[in-house]
Amino acid sequence: MRLKSIFTNSFGILFSRITGLIRDVLMASALGASLWSDMFFIAFKLPNFFRRIFAEGAFTQTFMPSFVASRHKGVFATAIFLRFLLFLMLSSLVITFFPEPITKLMAWGWGEERIALTAPLTAINFWYLDLIFIVTFLATLLQYKEHFATTAMATALLNISMITALYLYMKEDPKSVAYALSYAVIIGGVLQVIVHLMTLHNFKLDRLLIGGWKYRKEKAIEEEKKHFTSLFLPSIMGNSVPQISSFLDTLLATFLMTGSISYLFYANRVFQLPLALIAIATATVLFPAVSKALKNGNETKAYENLNQAFWLLAFLLGFATLGGIILAEPIVWLLFERGNFTSTMSTQTVYVLQMYMIGLLPFGLAKLFSLFLYASHRHLRAAKIAIYSLITSVSASLVLMQFMGAAGLALAGSIGGWILFVFTVKEVGTARFMTIIKSKKLAYLVLTLSLFSIILFYINNLLLNYIR
Repeated sequence: MRLKSIFTNSFGILFSRITGLIRDVLMASALGASLWSDMFFIAFKLPNFFRRIFAEGAFTQTFMPSFVASRHKGVFATAIFLRFLLFLMLSSLVITFFPEPITKLMAWGWGEERIALTAPLTAINFWYLDLIFIVTFLATLLQYKEHFATTAMATALLNISMITALYLYMKEDPKSVAYALSYAVIIGGVLQVIVHLMTLHNFKLDRLLIGGWKYRKEKAIEEEKKHFTSLFLPSIMGNSVPQISSFLDTLLATFLMTGSISYLFYANRVFQLPLALIAIATATVLFPAVSKALKNGNETKAYENLNQAFWLLAFLLGFATLGGIILAEPIVWLLFERGNFTSTMSTQTVYVLQMYMIGLLPFGLAKLFSLFLYASHRHLRAAKIAIYSLITSVSASLVLMQFMGAAGLALAGSIGGWILFVFTVKEVGTARFMTIIKSKKLAYLVLTLSLFSIILFYINNLLLNYIR
């Protein structure tokens, strides 16, 4: 297993997530959980939703196996890039001129006045989607060369851009802050594209794309494009369950009390830190190696990586889950409770965070096991499993939100995560999974987590005495 690459990728993600937390701390101080914070999060939700699908799943896990198998890599890569970019630019132009319908789609529970105020923010933020697709495409080419650091670190540029906007406009009215953040999102996206282009040039991959454009042989890659297309839509569904669930949570939260969207956003940001730092970092590094191993018929090597990665994730995600649940109140207090973010807002966010953390382990392990479905071109099966999970999550959301508010939406997502994990393991092979867990490491895991939870309860009591 490529531990050096995993740790390098994790370090880059950690740096990006730390800057993201700084951004969120400043945002909470400037806007709290208010009308304008809810409106900005709605406007940022759609491009951010697609960013997570593209950057952490669907495009990469469809493009990589197809690119590895392609006999005309430059031509294939160029053709796919131009097709997607043209579609996204046309979509962005439509949203720019008609932002109200898409805003209403994301906020069913809002009235026309609030939709009208949010629509301009939606139009600005949507252009980030074009930029992040370019970044994701270039990042996938770099992953083929097993270079991960640039992409992992680049997200920090978005956060730094937004932090700068918050620093400059912190004392302005909430409307000015929301608009400054929206323009900062676009600036951050441009910076991400620039650093990826520079790295692509260093690896001489720009020659591949220039050659693909110069010597286009559309007929030679016709079958490859059809195969890619047949895999892409199932891959979107298979990879995007957490994102779709979070998107629907935001939509349903528009029917709850003001601030519910913000509680979900802030809690989900904390939840995403260990998920990205541990699970996504590991899966990103392993995917090119697994794809190449399975293509070459070397299943033994592929599943050796699975075994080692499983225990790494089980221990780290187990610790993170316990820490997030037990220390939720001190974490939220430390990160967010200042300025316009009150103690009442903290209490609501704590409850939501605890419900999210219940799903950390299954979502992380499902990410690992799903690699083998995508590397072996079983995208359609992964999509069906995702639909089972999504139906469970949405059904539970409609029930639990009636009794638990925003926390019920978070718990429903976690329940969907467990369904996703169980069915993914079943598809990869229950017998193979049982072979992995029939190990002394399982006993060590249970004992270690038990002792760790006792220590965390003691630390939590000390911190609560200080906070209160």
